[in-house]
Amino acid sequence: MSKVEFRITLAQLNPTVGDVAGNAAKARVAREKARADGADLVVFSELFIAGYPPEDLILKPAFQAACRAAVEELARETAGGGPAVLIGTPWVEDDKLYNAVALLDEGRIAALRFKANLPNYGVFDEKRLFARGPASGPVTVSGVRIGVPICEDIWLEESEEYENVVECLAETGAEILVVPNGSPYARDKNDLRLSIAVARVTESGLPLIYLNEVGGQDELIFDGASFALNADLSVAVQLPAFEENITTLHWSKTSDGWRCSGPITPLLEGDKADYAACVLGLRDYVRKNGFPGVLLGVSGGIDSALCAAMAVDALGADKVRGVMLPFRFTAQVSLDDAAKLATALGIRYEVLPIADAVNGFEKILSGTFAGLPRDITEENLQARARGTLLMAISNKTGAMVVTTGNKSEMSVGYATLYGDMNGGFNPIKDIYKTEVFRLSSLRNEWKPDGALGPSGEVIPVNIITRPPTAELRENQTDQDSLPPYDMLDAILERLVEREEPLASIISAGFPPEVVTRIDRLLNIAEYKRRQAAPGVKVTQKNFGRDRRYPITNRFRDPGKPLPEPDPTLLSRVGRASVDAFEG
Repeated sequence: MSKVEFRITLAQLNPTVGDVAGNAAKARVAREKARADGADLVVFSELFIAGYPPEDLILKPAFQAACRAAVEELARETAGGGPAVLIGTPWVEDDKLYNAVALLDEGRIAALRFKANLPNYGVFDEKRLFARGPASGPVTVSGVRIGVPICEDIWLEESEEYENVVECLAETGAEILVVPNGSPYARDKNDLRLSIAVARVTESGLPLIYLNEVGGQDELIFDGASFALNADLSVAVQLPAFEENITTLHWSKTSDGWRCSGPITPLLEGDKADYAACVLGLRDYVRKNGFPGVLLGVSGGIDSALCAAMAVDALGADKVRGVMLPFRFTAQVSLDDAAKLATALGIRYEVLPIADAVNGFEKILSGTFAGLPRDITEENLQARARGTLLMAISNKTGAMVVTTGNKSEMSVGYATLYGDMNGGFNPIKDIYKTEVFRLSSLRNEWKPDGALGPSGEVIPVNIITRPPTAELRENQTDQDSLPPYDMLDAILERLVEREEPLASIISAGFPPEVVTRIDRLLNIAEYKRRQAAPGVKVTQKNFGRDRRYPITNRFRDPGKPLPEPDPTLLSRVGRASVDAFEG
């Protein structure tokens, strides 16, 4: 008699790359929860046992062996009954390394499935790490045929290289699609995931479970937000974002196939989701790397204020230390606002004047600089003195320095190498300045679930409304050197995220001289960005993982309409290179 009831436990968990034993322990806890729920199967995310993405660590034979040994031990543990386990792991077979999912049941590795479509764009470069697996049929658990496409196996559309894994599974008798994922967060990505899943359900006629991991791994944030669709495209289940969750789904077989219903959790969107991603990224970077806490320079400005709030929300006030480092250009209002911020957040706070350090540097350099006018060099000495002091406290205490530069500043190089760029991690590295203002106002009226900071106004309103300034000279504001941030960020979004030609940006109404200048600053600041601390990715194209430009680069867009190709110069022989060589 065929099974008419089937329970699947979704383990939306936060693995740590390289912590094979720790990840296996998480799997055991989840399996015990699944056993208590009467589940037939418990499912884990892509490469769960290794942590995702493992990058070149996955090429290390000792790591491959450790992952395999852990999976084998988990398989042995299924001999005593309880739910089967579907878990992501690297797997070596016939001297080829695969991104695999192992089905563990009845004391053995009952089946293996290998990822067929390997992503090689954006933050992904799996083609250089893994061999491509074949499109395979479903695995069987308690008589139910489960199709297991792995992440990209449902994402790619038809192309010359695309292996239609879902079509293969449908044709070979799959009844439910279970998709383990390692899908990083980006703003509005939930809509994209849902549309991809809807397309696969539509073409296959099968219900689909989309299981994503949660947690931070260096720059990448995995938001979880796992879900399930019934075959009629109704949303059966929606798990929360940015938190671990173990939920057992009860599936019933009807005349139209398998169907389930479960909890539907509203998801954070827009600025709220970005804020939650930044908090999760900072929390996991600090905890997974073993730092006892963090410290940051608190200037009385909005960037450091927002980072301080994020740090407290991530780690708790007792793990955050703020340091004000004033010089003679620091306004009293900055000192007052920084103190108010520290009080509102409940963090340890101290004031360390830097005059002795800056004056000492200038005295040492007085002979070398004799006869030369004062300029940005002396301004940068202030930033570098601050950076040195923060790093000294970090060295002494073990606390990590939080870097506080936003994406607008990192884009145009409005930051000092070995000064305010010092630090171990930057939660707002991928947040433009205009969003920094929005997130600061947002945090004063809302905080995400699980945040450890206080509710209410934590960032003094004057910090949000006051014109931004680096305070490296008298009466300085950011707009002395940069266009208004509304304009700057709009231009940068077109240059960075969209890669628009200058002519297109200018034709949209932006001043040609401003667009040309911003493009130049963007190009010449590449050497700074290469030396910047890692930071949370929230946009479709961040610096580092996504946008990889050469430092040495003489090309400049002249800002003129792009020339049209001349088809008359391409001969028929030239179009067929094989014929050209063989003819």
